[in-house]
Amino acid sequence: MTVARKGTSNETLLEVKDLETAFKIDGKYYNAVDRVSFNVKKRQILGIVGESGCGKSVMSLSVMRLLPKGIGEIKGGQIDFEGQDLAGKTEKDMLKLRGKDISMIFQEPMTSLNPVFTIGYQIEEVLFNHLSISKKEARLKSIALLKSVGISRPDKIVDEYPHQLSGGMRQRVMIAIAIALQPKLLIADEPTTALDVTVQAQILELLKEIQEVNEMSIILITHDLGVVAEMCDEVVVMYAGRIVERADVDTLFHNPKHPYTELLLGAIPKMDEEVETLSSIGGIVPSLKNMPEVGCRFANRCPKAMESCLQVTPALGEVEANHDVACLLYETSQQKEGAAAR
Repeated sequence: MTVARKGTSNETLLEVKDLETAFKIDGKYYNAVDRVSFNVKKRQILGIVGESGCGKSVMSLSVMRLLPKGIGEIKGGQIDFEGQDLAGKTEKDMLKLRGKDISMIFQEPMTSLNPVFTIGYQIEEVLFNHLSISKKEARLKSIALLKSVGISRPDKIVDEYPHQLSGGMRQRVMIAIAIALQPKLLIADEPTTALDVTVQAQILELLKEIQEVNEMSIILITHDLGVVAEMCDEVVVMYAGRIVERADVDTLFHNPKHPYTELLLGAIPKMDEEVETLSSIGGIVPSLKNMPEVGCRFANRCPKAMESCLQVTPALGEVEANHDVACLLYETSQQKEGAAAR
């Protein structure tokens, strides 16, 4: 049974089904997200983890429909948000949804904020796009939003520019913009990567407070499993564009199944152990052009790999209640059903 924080609903807000997102390289498309399926419940925090290059950010940009034009493209699947398939929406339709119903906090606030406009202008822009509001009302709301995310002197900061603020303050501004209209879903892509440890903790605590007050759902994309343990209800582990494991946060940390998940957890330094060298995962994530067409994509880095791992592509299936794994080491419910049918 899934262990959920108080207030988490069983009602689905977002359901992603068999999503395929590809990038054009030398005139040919290669899948960066390959048949990915997951859902986010109302008032839930879902963590998506994996190394750089595993498709986490591409998946989030697909949901937001912010893929680079002419290069990235959704090739298949559905993105069902409250009964609407976002994959089939026009840009005009998405403009009505972005900021109002779905918002995103990007990885690096310095490149996400426009350097030539004041902080207030950039918050007001979101308000003007969705509300019939006067300039005075927008300014007062912008100041209130800055105050709500813990920025001191909000009446002064509202007239300053991004370069005048610290990294932590810029990230708080990004959060203020993202929550300006109290969206139902907030996607946070590595929201604390560029910040020092103390500021990281403050930003994560702020996100938790906002999530509880506004009763919103959050997709938290990170490579930091410590952040996942602190923040999330459920976790999706991605590798090379595919989901390899999915479980509630307690199950994943105490009973990981996929060798990749085990290695990720094993690489976390432990306070009660003294070691000369930290654990690491040998090799690198395959590039889009060198992605194996058959077999497990982690096989060449996996210490438990078998010969069949290079020949059979493992499907994501349930090994225990609410615990899905894509690995030939386990007999999933889907494999049992297939064997029975034969």
